[in-house]
Amino acid sequence: MSPELLFSQIVPLAFAAGLNVYATIAVIGLSGRFDLVSLPASLQVFENPWVIGVAVAMIAIEFVADKIPWFDSLWDAVHTVIRPIGGAFIGVTAIGAHASPAMMTIAALVGGSTALTTHLTKAGARAAANTSPEPFSNWFLSLAEDAFVIGLSLITLKFPLIALGVSVAILLLMAMIARSIWKWLKRREPLAIVK
Repeated sequence: MSPELLFSQIVPLAFAAGLNVYATIAVIGLSGRFDLVSLPASLQVFENPWVIGVAVAMIAIEFVADKIPWFDSLWDAVHTVIRPIGGAFIGVTAIGAHASPAMMTIAALVGGSTALTTHLTKAGARAAANTSPEPFSNWFLSLAEDAFVIGLSLITLKFPLIALGVSVAILLLMAMIARSIWKWLKRREPLAIVK
């Protein structure tokens, strides 16, 4: 598989891992295990029943944790380390052991930074949703994230270039929104201290 095609898988899979690393790993493993796709040799490690079992168990825990307002923010805080490492691991695994150390480093950097970007966006959106007095927005966001992760992971394994386009478009949108928020914050006048 060419490096370009591998990187077209790394970016979207790392994007998905930034939202839910366990679901991403489970989708890769289950897709290969049940012959939904023919995984490249480098990703076949995810077909291991133990890898799938641990990923599915962690999905169940995250599914519950993600629905509890404020606890989900604590869960996200812990996963500020786990999800980027998962994205880097997926990147290195996808590129394969036969790759040069430079390519493996680049795959880890791309995977980790992509996962960190989506994780921070998710954590910020969920923290904002926690300020709402009703729990339904939290549940809706959580279910939408889970569905998106599963869908993006499956599309990545079948149509990596389409998944890459979707991921890059959303990353650019996230960057534009972050830039707009930053500009808005800089324009605001500091609060006057009343004496």
